[in-house]
Amino acid sequence: MNPVFLRYLEDHQLNREEILEEIYKKGRLKDVRGVPEKVKRLFVTALEIPVDQHLAIQAAFQRHVDNSVSKTINMPHEAAPADVARAYWRAWELGLKGITIYRYGSKSSQVLKLGVDEDALRHEYSPRCDPGECKI
Repeated sequence: MNPVFLRYLEDHQLNREEILEEIYKKGRLKDVRGVPEKVKRLFVTALEIPVDQHLAIQAAFQRHVDNSVSKTINMPHEAAPADVARAYWRAWELGLKGITIYRYGSKSSQVLKLGVDEDALRHEYSPRCDPGECKI
């Protein structure tokens, strides 16, 4: 679990154990009842970020880099070929030099899966940040 999220729960006196248990059962914070909406909007998974937001993030970074920048655009399993085509077209319009599309569940076996009590959800790596830099 992301240490910034864990610290946020403690700093805002939210019931850490209860919330974590629900996240492990349901796979994401968005589905946990009793958590304020502003917290759910702050801590989202890659699949919850709209394609246009992924592209906007990359475009903001790309403007300041001479070489190409690639970012994975995570799409839900339900994404149609037209959705993928639209993402590539929009990337081109934004002047992006490269994107990677990953449609969840598109491979018979994948490294990370959403689900109950999976290691990928429990042991996500997140580097520690400088003490004064990670205040939320």
